[in-house]
Parts: sequence; structure tokens; C-alpha cells
Amino acid sequence: MSVRSEQQEGGILVVTLDRPEVMNALDVPAKERLGEIWTQAAADRAVRAIVLRGAGEKAFCAGSDIKEIRRTGTMVSTETLMRAIPGIGIPLYKPVIAALHGFTVGFGLTLAIHCDFRLAAAGSRMGFPEVQHGMLSGVSAITLPGIVGEPAALDLMLTGRLIDAAEALAIRLVNRVVPDAFEEAMSLAKTLAGNSPRAVALTKELVLAARSRRIAAIAPDIARARDAVTQSEEYGDVVRNKPGTGRARG
Repeated sequence: MSVRSEQQEGGILVVTLDRPEVMNALDVPAKERLGEIWTQAAADRAVRAIVLRGAGEKAFCAGSDIKEIRRTGTMVSTETLMRAIPGIGIPLYKPVIAALHGFTVGFGLTLAIHCDFRLAAAGSRMGFPEVQHGMLSGVSAITLPGIVGEPAALDLMLTGRLIDAAEALAIRLVNRVVPDAFEEAMSLAKTLAGNSPRAVALTKELVLAARSRRIAAIAPDIARARDAVTQSEEYGDVVRNKPGTGRARG
């Protein structure tokens, strides 16, 4: 299975993106599976904290599976996409920690910024390269300014550049840079799982209330933007596996 979940001692659920042969790029079945996992975790009283990680040494997640997009010519539906993001399509008031290493890009970074904590291993690289390929990251465009500020969000999302862990820490994209992100994430998860689950859930709900309402209100615009971007020449170039030719023509 491309996404695994494992219940561990102390109420900690470990969710692993498990496609290391493609740097944990996520296809539609993987995104559907994430939605299922968040739904189950939200309803399971035994789950008190969640750690999200990527398998292998190269990446937390390299984003959406471009080969799948080339094969099908379409992106995942907005509904499936939003359900795959922790706490967006499905209310999830249990704390979620992202353990980042290697590359965290595109939809991988979308997953990360919608976790409540981001711990990055030294040497991590992250960014939103979608605009370089005629794509966009609609939900993250709403969330990211609230984390790093509007100027930094525009810089990352309009240039598509990748940043290292030190810069990510400087702009508060990540909480900490650590030698072993998964080890640190598990330690933090134990602390969180030891707190009152009811108090934690209500606190998280209040902290994220404005963001949740904003995303819900803008969801139709996100869907329209995702539909519109598929009509661009650059997106067509990606589907035809000829990236960059649209820019050359234009």
C-alpha cells in the first residue's frame, strides 16, 4: 500500500507515505487513502497524536505524481485533494506532526503546512514549484500567508524556488531543524499524547477556526482556479511530457 498507518504505544498513529521509488509522489489512490486515514483517526478515541513521515532517504514527499497526470491528462478532483490534506476536507482536531527530510515539494509541502508542527532534518529542501509547470497549489495559497506572511508566501509560490532548512526556519515555515526529524517527532508526539485530549482538540479547533472558515468560504474559487489552470499551454506541455514549450511559444 502506498500510504501506511500504524498505531503505536501511547496513542500515537504513525502515517507513512510509502512510495520511495518515486520519492513518495502521491497518485490518486494514495490521496484517497490519506482521506480515509484522517477520517478513521478523527473518529478513533485511541489516537491522541499523529506523526506523518515519508519512507526512504530522498524525500518526505515529491508532490503529486506527474506521470499519472501525463497518463490521465487530469488532476485529482478538488474534493479528493481537500480530503487528503489533514484537517481540511475532514475535521481533525488531534495534533499532527510532519517529520520532514530530503525533498518536500508541491503537494508534499501542502501536506506539511497543514500539519500542526513541522520538524525538518538538516539538508531538507522545500518549495512550491507548481507555477513552473502550469499548475497551482490552491489550498496552500490560502494557508501559507498565515504561516510565513504574505511577502514570503508570494516569493515561494510565484518563483517556485526551493529553499533549504535554514531559510525555512528563518521564515517560520518549520518549527525546528533537527538531526533526526522522525525521532524528534515521536518525542513531541508523546508529549502531546500525554495532554488532555479534549483540551487539545478544543484548543486546536479555536486556533484554526478562522483559517478553517476562510478555506471553506474560498473552496469554490480554489476549484475554479484548478479547472482554469488546466487550460494553460504550460499545463498541456506537462501532460504531453514536453515541459517548457508553451513558455517558448508564448
